[in-house]
Amino acid sequence: MTPTELNRLRWRCRRGLLENDLILARFLDTRGETMTEGEVAALDRLLDLADHDLWDLLAGRAEPAEASVGPLLRALRAA
Repeated sequence: MTPTELNRLRWRCRRGLLENDLILARFLDTRGETMTEGEVAALDRLLDLADHDLWDLLAGRAEPAEASVGPLLRALRAA
């Protein structure tokens, strides 16, 4: 991922809930430069969700409708 792409993704990760912001920023700080195309696509799908729906997934209160985002979601939870 190029620095420009990472910056765009980082900007898109800015959310209305501080909890989401903290988790997403920490994940991008540690793994952003090494994310695969599949992980970026999965993150894009997660970022399409409303803030509260995303928080429910990150907090483990809900399971994703798409199984393809499961591995990334587990990585985000561990970040």
